[in-house]
Amino acid sequence: MPAVSNPSEVLNLINHVRQARQYGDKEVSGDQVQALLEAARWTGSSRNTQPWHFIAIDDKDKLQAISQVRPPINWVAGAPLGIAIVLDGDAEISEAYDEGRVTERIMIAAHALGLGGGVAWFGDAGQQAEAKRILGIPEQHTARSVVVIGHPTSIKDPRPGSAQGGRRSMNEVASRNTMGQSGG
Repeated sequence: MPAVSNPSEVLNLINHVRQARQYGDKEVSGDQVQALLEAARWTGSSRNTQPWHFIAIDDKDKLQAISQVRPPINWVAGAPLGIAIVLDGDAEISEAYDEGRVTERIMIAAHALGLGGGVAWFGDAGQQAEAKRILGIPEQHTARSVVVIGHPTSIKDPRPGSAQGGRRSMNEVASRNTMGQSGG
């Protein structure tokens, strides 16, 4: 497996990916969209099933409609791009795992391209059905989220009651060999 010439730079990039919910007006270029879709396409999946289809959404009316599916995701309307993750709907557990993998991969790729991203969850089954209707997704497929991409103006969560930022200490989140044993 090839090593990168500066692993600390890559790890630093990964460690600084943040959820962004506020974006400027500048569009995401066609080359950037293609790079994001390539990163998504090359994401690993359970048994290499690649159970997904990606919908790049740059239509402001569609982004606005998606933002109305559930009140906490109204910030989606302010982004220039969304990438909806559509899953085959054949294997709920492994596809949920794969969805998480590809979501994070898109977020990291966006950050590497100088963009920001945020994940918007459609909500319950009825809200997911509405998002699928908006995007023309057949009923048998699963669609739970959209990764929203743009040029962030802030990573501060503008929603009322948002969570506090920061990270717990390493000793709180990692152990060695046995849970609770220090040395993570």
